[in-house]
Amino acid sequence: MARFVLPALLCTLAALSAALLAAELKSKSCSEVRRLYVSKGFDKNDAPTHEINGDHLKICPQGYTCCSQEMEEKYSLQSKDDFKSAVSEQCNHLQAVFASRYKKFDEFFKELLENAEKSLNDMFVKTYGHLYMQNSELFKDLFEELKRYYVAGNVNLEEMLNDFWARLLERMFRLVNSQYHFTDDYLECVSKYTEQLKPFGDVPRKLKLQVTRAFVAARTFAQGLAVARDVVSKVSVVNPTAQCTHALLKMIYCSHCQGLVTVKPCYNYCSNIMRGCLANQGDLDFEWNNFIDAMLMVAERLEGPFNIESVMDPIDVKISDAIMNMQENSVQVSQKVFQGCGPPKPLPAGRISRSISESAFSARFRPFHPEERPTTAAGTSLDRLVTDVKEKLKQAKKFWSSLPSNVCNDERMAAGNGNEDDCWNGKGKSRYLFAVTGNGLANQGNNPEVQVDTSKPDILILRQIMALRVMTSKMKNAYNGNDVDFFDISDESSGEGSGSGCEYQQCPSEFEYNATDHSGKSVSDKASSAGVPAGARPYLLTVFCILSLVMQGEWR
Repeated sequence: MARFVLPALLCTLAALSAALLAAELKSKSCSEVRRLYVSKGFDKNDAPTHEINGDHLKICPQGYTCCSQEMEEKYSLQSKDDFKSAVSEQCNHLQAVFASRYKKFDEFFKELLENAEKSLNDMFVKTYGHLYMQNSELFKDLFEELKRYYVAGNVNLEEMLNDFWARLLERMFRLVNSQYHFTDDYLECVSKYTEQLKPFGDVPRKLKLQVTRAFVAARTFAQGLAVARDVVSKVSVVNPTAQCTHALLKMIYCSHCQGLVTVKPCYNYCSNIMRGCLANQGDLDFEWNNFIDAMLMVAERLEGPFNIESVMDPIDVKISDAIMNMQENSVQVSQKVFQGCGPPKPLPAGRISRSISESAFSARFRPFHPEERPTTAAGTSLDRLVTDVKEKLKQAKKFWSSLPSNVCNDERMAAGNGNEDDCWNGKGKSRYLFAVTGNGLANQGNNPEVQVDTSKPDILILRQIMALRVMTSKMKNAYNGNDVDFFDISDESSGEGSGSGCEYQQCPSEFEYNATDHSGKSVSDKASSAGVPAGARPYLLTVFCILSLVMQGEWR
């Protein structure tokens, strides 16, 4: 009996061993890892068919593995590309938002100026006829200067408008006193009485205030959109450090080496790695949020008292009202000018009649009757544009501090928050135990996943911080109706340096200092006698501090 029992037992043991061996061979198969590796365009010969000894691995856990040395190296490069793509995808949307809104605002402001000039020309030809045609270059110059200010900013709006009214007074004074001969010196004397006599009523004062505030706000707001667009564009190009790349490889592809191809990284694990890899970008958040708040403040001005559309659309009516006021008060104005500047020299009798005939001023200026005119530019209105961009600005706040989380929210990058036990923690399929570190460079000293040199801030990021800080200061000045352009701190700094493109004039250097004080002189005119402008000192001090910080970082 025993002879039959022993062979049967041996056969049973052999069968069990064969089954166990088959199961073990099946669990060590790397076919799925190999398939996914090849699907990314890599050479299938790099990937083993079954697990091998992992002593050759430098980053991923050693032991039995489905990754060869070539696979780890290629996965390292792929993890960098995946990271860049994920960050770029988040930033590209925001960059496109600012780019499209800047383009719309720029088109709107330019077309608004073109419409206003055309409307004034058409209406004044009908109202004043040949008289306007003889003096049309005066109004053309006005709009050219407004365009030049919007594009380049190197125009003192107050001085330019004062000059326009002075020149208009000279022309009109000649017309209403065409029986006299006036020398250039006499007309210069006449222009000095513009403020005192107020021949155009209160229109010049009101229009100067409205135009200055509206144009400063409009140009600065468009400039701000361009700066935001460029900051996002430059910061979105990330170049991960070696330490960051190691962490990315470990997070994204080391799980494949253990055959866990369907297990995604734990959310908090991903968060720590992204905060380490995007530490410098996190430092943008404070200035970025200040910038967004300043943009929203100026947007409110554009909707209210600084609405450039409500200023430019009826500008022809306002100038016509001023001309009518001068016409009605011409006798009193002339008498006071004659008292102050002396009696003018009469023209010879023959020339008097010819002069009056040529001026065609024997009749009163006819009142202006506005006809139907375009009420929008670029197919929209300022209110609609501002409402739309305000919503986008609010959504963009805290973008940089939210960027690591937004990247990890992508299901391709990490498991959801509710899947904390069945996720990859860098070593295996288990819960991630470390706390999530804070945003920004200073908080990365205790990051458990990425080694970050907290003593070396990124120079590109520092430049963008400075660009945002300068633009925020400009926004605050624009909010108060003041126009201040700052020196550019670097050829690399962000921003357009103008409200739009440079079709009308050659662009100046970015943020060229062009402040205007209450005396009407530009601060740059006083620089030679006063040294560095007082208003620029805080900003220059900030520049020197940041440059010192950068130099310290480089020497370390």
